[in-house]
Amino acid sequence: MSFTFDYYSISLLIGGFTAFLSGLVVYIHNRKKLENIAWLLSNITSAIWSFGYFLTITATSKDFAIWSDWVLHVASIYIPACYFLSVISITDTYEKYKKQLVAFALIGCIFLVLAPTTLFVRDVIPKFQFNFVPDAGPLYIYYTIYFFVLVLCALYILFQQYQITTDKIQKNRYGYMILFTLLGFGGGGSVFFITFNIPILPYGLLLFSLYPAVSGYAIFRYQLFNVKVITAELVVFTLWISLLLRILLATQTVERLINGGLLLFTVVAGILLIRSVIKEVSLREKIENLAKDLEKANGALEGANNNLAKANSDLATVNDRLKELDQLKSEFLSLATHQIRAPLTAIKGYASLLLEGDYGELAPETRGAVNTIFQSCQNLVVIVGEFLDISRIEQGRMKYEMADFDVSKLCEEVLVELKPNIEKTGLTSSFTVDDKAGDKSWIVNADQGKIKQVIGNVIDNAIKYTPSGSIAITVSQKAKKVLIAVTDTGIGIDKDDIPKLFSKFTRAKDANKQNVIGTGLGLYVAKQMVEAQNGRVWVESKGKGLGSTFFIELSIGTIEK
Repeated sequence: MSFTFDYYSISLLIGGFTAFLSGLVVYIHNRKKLENIAWLLSNITSAIWSFGYFLTITATSKDFAIWSDWVLHVASIYIPACYFLSVISITDTYEKYKKQLVAFALIGCIFLVLAPTTLFVRDVIPKFQFNFVPDAGPLYIYYTIYFFVLVLCALYILFQQYQITTDKIQKNRYGYMILFTLLGFGGGGSVFFITFNIPILPYGLLLFSLYPAVSGYAIFRYQLFNVKVITAELVVFTLWISLLLRILLATQTVERLINGGLLLFTVVAGILLIRSVIKEVSLREKIENLAKDLEKANGALEGANNNLAKANSDLATVNDRLKELDQLKSEFLSLATHQIRAPLTAIKGYASLLLEGDYGELAPETRGAVNTIFQSCQNLVVIVGEFLDISRIEQGRMKYEMADFDVSKLCEEVLVELKPNIEKTGLTSSFTVDDKAGDKSWIVNADQGKIKQVIGNVIDNAIKYTPSGSIAITVSQKAKKVLIAVTDTGIGIDKDDIPKLFSKFTRAKDANKQNVIGTGLGLYVAKQMVEAQNGRVWVESKGKGLGSTFFIELSIGTIEK
């Protein structure tokens, strides 16, 4: 096949090669970045269209012209979609416009199906001085509208970002992108006239061949793709393309062989040169970044030293003031709870006398009201007791009367006392002493009253947070430790809540649904009391709705008072 080279065919060849070059250079530099991939797709489709149009207008066989026309239209259908992807990735608006991208791509698929039919291109026929040119079918007008609407949408996004951004470099990037969009699609789009038999020749093809040069300048000048080594790559690829064109245009076999040998040599040398430049630039960037980081670190360290000296002085003053305020808070809490405790005891006592009939028989309505007063007062007494315990603990005034006692009997005693509350809620309970290993001693040296309070608190919690099912208390011995386990089938505890469950005023997320009057203090007090007696308390749960097990571990033997 022989080719006729004129203004139009040369413009298409140059445009195709430069588009291919621009896309390949950017992609090779960074194969993972979306904007680089999008730029490659946009330029590859443009290059295929350009080469396809070149082959169509210079073809000597109609069958070959039909085939090359199909190739150029397959590429041209997705040129604007790929360019739209390139624009929204470069302007960081991909998430905002990705739905529109998908819609445009689907429309493109429709035209892709129509491309081989006469509804799209009726025929390829000689027009003007061209051997063959596509002749528009009845649906080709809709493809033309799709093409330019998509280009206009990309231009709108670029212009919008150009107006919004205040960064000078970004504004220049977007400005150059607008320019090479107008050049590329304005020049390439000039072929639509002769496709619709409008007697206007595609003089604008030269603009299409120039747009990669404009985009290349933007890459160099404003690092459009953050490319540092594009200069070396473009020089090498330009040399390759020049030699390739010399081979194509050569008229003698000897000339072609010489140019082919030169091309082979420059390919090898160019690859080595590009690798060398990449390593050199990468090393220089690392050194520059290290120097900048070191300079920043020195400045930050100098400032930090000055601030640290001042902060230490301020911190000492603030710490002393906080200790003073914390002491005042604890003293106020202790005083306030003591003052509240006396009237609460009186109210509870009189309510109890009324319920027992010491002041005469009560009507059912009255008895219900008095019982509510009694229960509410009882709850408040518990809360006030917890606040008093916290006050004593934080002030270091909590006293522990250490003595030897049988903790298994203490557990059984607490369970008997709480039995009515358990039965009232419809729960079942069990008590087990693990003596499988033979005769074991359950004697511990601790404050019996405090341990009884802790065990009672844990069992009472199990009652409150177990809507149905059972509560099991087990006493066992392991490694010279007595272990008390209170297991329930209640609401369970989320694993994220377990680490903070023994902190002040902390409750599980769903605790309010089951018990609205809890303060989140009971477990904190229990932990402080047990740890003060060389013990340990913790909880385990498989999750929500799967129950919980609270463990209280005490040491066997005598400990110092």
